[in-house]
Amino acid sequence: MLIKRRSGEAGRARMPVEMVAQGSGGTDRRAFLRRSGLAVGGLAALGSLQLGSVQKAKAAGSAVSGPQVQIRKNICTHCSVGCTVTAEVVNGVWVGQEPSWESPINRGTHCAKGAAIREIVGGERRLKYPVKLVGGQWQRISWEQAVDEIGDKLLDLREKAGADSVLWLGSAKFTNEAAYLLRKFGAFWGTNSVDHQARICHSTTVAGVANTWGYGAQTNSYNDIRNSKTMIIMGGNPAEAHPIAMQHVLAGKEINRANLIVIDPRFTRTAAHATEYVRIRSGTDIAVAWGLLWHIFENGWEDQDFISQRVYGMDDVRKEVAKWTPAEVERVTGVPPETMRRVAETFAKQKPSTVIWCMGVTQHSVGTANVRALCNLCLATANVGAPGTGANIFRGHTNVQGATDLGLDSTSLPLYYGLVEGAWKHWARVWEVEYEWLQSRFDEVPAKGGRKARSRKENMETPGLTSTRWFDAVLLPEEQIDQRSPLKAMFVMGHGGNTVTRMSEAVKGVESLDLLVVVDPHPTSFASMSQRADNMYLLPACTSLEMDGCRTASNRSLQWGEQIVPPIFESKNDYEILYRFAVKLGFADQMFKNIKVENGVPLPEDILREINRGGWSTGYCGQSPERLKAHMKNQGKFDLVSLRAPMDDPEVGGDYYGLPWPCWGKPEIRHPGSAVLYNTSLHVKDGGGTFRARFGVERNGETLLSEGSFSAGSELTDGYPEITMGVLRKLGWDQDLTPEELAVIERIGGNDIDTVSWATDLSGGIQRVCLDHGVSPYGNGKARANAWNLPDPVPVHREPVYSPRPDLVADYPTRPDERQFRLPNLGFSVQQAAVESNLAQNFPIILTSGRLVEYEGGGEETRSNRWLAELQQDMYVEINPADAADRGIQNGSFVWVSGAENEARVKVKALVTERVGKGVAFMPFHFAGWYQGEDLRHRYPGNTDPVVLGESANTVTTYGYDPVTNMHEGKATLCQIQPV
Repeated sequence: MLIKRRSGEAGRARMPVEMVAQGSGGTDRRAFLRRSGLAVGGLAALGSLQLGSVQKAKAAGSAVSGPQVQIRKNICTHCSVGCTVTAEVVNGVWVGQEPSWESPINRGTHCAKGAAIREIVGGERRLKYPVKLVGGQWQRISWEQAVDEIGDKLLDLREKAGADSVLWLGSAKFTNEAAYLLRKFGAFWGTNSVDHQARICHSTTVAGVANTWGYGAQTNSYNDIRNSKTMIIMGGNPAEAHPIAMQHVLAGKEINRANLIVIDPRFTRTAAHATEYVRIRSGTDIAVAWGLLWHIFENGWEDQDFISQRVYGMDDVRKEVAKWTPAEVERVTGVPPETMRRVAETFAKQKPSTVIWCMGVTQHSVGTANVRALCNLCLATANVGAPGTGANIFRGHTNVQGATDLGLDSTSLPLYYGLVEGAWKHWARVWEVEYEWLQSRFDEVPAKGGRKARSRKENMETPGLTSTRWFDAVLLPEEQIDQRSPLKAMFVMGHGGNTVTRMSEAVKGVESLDLLVVVDPHPTSFASMSQRADNMYLLPACTSLEMDGCRTASNRSLQWGEQIVPPIFESKNDYEILYRFAVKLGFADQMFKNIKVENGVPLPEDILREINRGGWSTGYCGQSPERLKAHMKNQGKFDLVSLRAPMDDPEVGGDYYGLPWPCWGKPEIRHPGSAVLYNTSLHVKDGGGTFRARFGVERNGETLLSEGSFSAGSELTDGYPEITMGVLRKLGWDQDLTPEELAVIERIGGNDIDTVSWATDLSGGIQRVCLDHGVSPYGNGKARANAWNLPDPVPVHREPVYSPRPDLVADYPTRPDERQFRLPNLGFSVQQAAVESNLAQNFPIILTSGRLVEYEGGGEETRSNRWLAELQQDMYVEINPADAADRGIQNGSFVWVSGAENEARVKVKALVTERVGKGVAFMPFHFAGWYQGEDLRHRYPGNTDPVVLGESANTVTTYGYDPVTNMHEGKATLCQIQPV
């Protein structure tokens, strides 16, 4: 009914305007009824209101007033912008909310999801108590029974199949403290198979950006986009996915008269605001980036001084770019030469310029290479490391940045320390446990499939399974899975089952598991997607609005959210749940050694302090709970554009809002955070910095350190390596260490204290001394245009695994079959089989997917919100009018969308629109509850089924994985569409 958003009015009665106005000024129940006439005439009074009785609007005030009202602030649980929610609480009941007017991020605004967020806490469709599946029926159980039964089953699986037989999936909606706890939990359990939603949204961003200039995060901020003169948004639709961030984009466009260039296969609501829209073929991002750079290099528009001082390997990029003539770019992407030249000139000349991207760039089998190509576009034009420039990466869920930072990633321990021996020893020191004990928790892996055996130490340093391919670790032959046994169980916290491609195989995986535990405020699609009859548990977690803790917005700012109301029904917060299972599994005493537990609930402040004690590598060391709480208390003092507070303020003076990491040193030295990464125009004490020297000092006779470039006030006026105790001693700066700091360094380093670095010095002394001398603790290196450690050191265009252009596959094939993350990646074989069978002829439409403003992620939470569900009631596919006419498809009619694998298909409504070009289709990815035409509402526990159900787009998405991260190829596959 509401596919077009304005095709009809919902049938629900609305309160007359007069009643709303009269009821908004702090009136009590009786006064409200008296004024509205309901106290006398009942509902008949509704018909007596005359148009002339509507009064002049008054400024909105609090919904309630009086000394009983408590005002509490927390962070919206949806996208990564980080909007503050101001809640009004009376006697433990959340009675009203406002978007925080003082927040420099949302400035008194909410999107549809934020405006409806109170319903999530009091939602009638929440999972209210623990249940388990017995003989196909849901049975209510107690928390004690659930923990005992699940714990016994986990211990039994560990004994029989090993620690790696369990995958621990966390959540981008976790607080930072919960994310950290789950990664620590995985380490104490003895596995690296700990993952979360970043795998399917921005894992390729993290890998691509970190391997270019040092850190895998947004370089600037939403607010800083107001400083840009040219903005390219590529593969993103913030008008729907990040509406509040879009306000900053539009402010920059209007106030600065900035160029807004949108590059996307689909004409989105964001594209409607563009000064120039460029339609491309999905899966050709590298060809587009190289096409722009071809014009930049050809016309000398690059910044040669910046390149020579701060970039390594740009000449290698020039050689690849030279192949991408305007004619070849048009052949591959469909973009005319004159358009490419115009965009290139605008980006290179009308600066500062920024590139903004989302999952349209990342969800490809070349996602990491896509990201690196865009980074090189910024480097060539000196559009990084200054206000208004940079890679502004709009991430998806509320804490997908923070959850990634804190280690919910099967490739790393918290804060990007990796899995090497030194990383494990660092965290063992932080946790005050023996490194050898941690090692003993891991499996030995026998030789299999022609591969050698792996020791406990080797397994401890091997990346685990990913959220994108967990079902392959269940279903593939055992000899193809590089661990002791196939996957036997999943413990899923805050992660939907409909979020990965190849859903038909995921369904088989769910049915084949020995044990499935889902911990979430809602049942999620895991509850309904399979024919499981036993050994499945649903445990009610509360939302992060019902608990204390901090989250990191996409711009790296941390914000402390205070508990608005206690957990409702029988739900529990993530800290308590993980503590209960740690007790049952036998390692709670070690895991919570330095974290206070009150009434069975670990304190988030103590968890954050432990993060601070260990988070030197990423600058998560200066954001104490006290400093973050002070920021929330004083939000109105931070500048809208710079995000900085006045220098003379006694509580937050000189800080950037949210202390965006890196926030160097211990909290007491009061580093202000880093609003713009790699900004050499500022002293490092003021948030300035250089490119990180994380790749060594020399390669092939060329220096990897910057030449003639350094941050303001630096006592080292050229490039320099990462700072270790050995470097301090050579510089004579070791004399600046206090006796206490030196004692800690000596304890860590033992007989070789020179190896203790800025990232492993638990005293913080090395970082403090670096700041005093104006140098970046991580060194002053060059960004890498050539990342020699990646599969394609210089990004190379490769056709999607399921390419609509078989004629191009011979010239641009995907990578050869390889093994990553314990499993085979057979993309090349799949691509060749598709070409040989001429599959594109039978599946001629390119299928892509994306977000809606009304829903978030897998959608179970937002589709259970009655206010949001009313706005978008049907799952649909956008199809071009020409394609619809060829197939006899009417707007609003049901169609079958068939995928290229497993005879998968979905039944959805058709939205006939020119938003998509001929030969292209789009589906939103927030739906679940139907499967290949079957309504599965009956499979949810009673009264927990979402208001709106629909087919999952991922039922028909297909094989294809990035070799660096195993990101799936969700944005460029093939389909066919036919009438039902």
